[in-house]
Amino acid sequence: MRRFEFAVDRGHAHAVNEVFADLRRLRIMAIGAALIAATGTAYLIWLDHPWAYLLAVAFALGAVTALWVALWTPRHSSIDKLYADGELVPAVISESHPSGVVLLALVDVSKPQEAGPRYALVTRKVRALPGHETTAGERVPSVAVRTDRAPRQVGERWQSVSAMPIAWGTKDGTVIDRARAAISEVEWRLLTDNLALAEKVRRTTTKRLLLDPHQLPGELGS
Repeated sequence: MRRFEFAVDRGHAHAVNEVFADLRRLRIMAIGAALIAATGTAYLIWLDHPWAYLLAVAFALGAVTALWVALWTPRHSSIDKLYADGELVPAVISESHPSGVVLLALVDVSKPQEAGPRYALVTRKVRALPGHETTAGERVPSVAVRTDRAPRQVGERWQSVSAMPIAWGTKDGTVIDRARAAISEVEWRLLTDNLALAEKVRRTTTKRLLLDPHQLPGELGS
């Protein structure tokens, strides 16, 4: 796994990093859901009817799941940890709008236990991208954020995969240039050649499109 080390500017990251903001919102929502489900469980038990107990079990399971998400999020929402653990990946701007830009990234979505990499195109709409030109084709070095939002891992691929720009962690342009140079030209060219697929990726439920391993360049095929 290709990692990229740099000193994270925490003040800058807290101000612009949308992944961190999304995780913070997820935790708040999970805490609220856990409280509602726990209250519903207590109320159903208080009713003391056979059907109420069946519903209480379902509410209790929902409360446990929401609580797990609330506890899981802080462990994975440290900005330093997100950048330190994430794999350096290429992303390019595919579209530019007044409200932000759309990134098209190349990410390995396979889990460590899988025999080899499984590459996919993923998209992410971002509101701000400091340190970059907001024009189509702009190269945006990023790190992959891979998560499973369930207590137990299921399957050979990550449930959620997104790209987090290096520019969300630093204002230093030389760091961004160094990260850009650490990614092979083959990967950048693959993304540029497939910019037209960004809209197709955006229309998918998971916002990702698996690539055929046999059609990948030799450098990425193993």
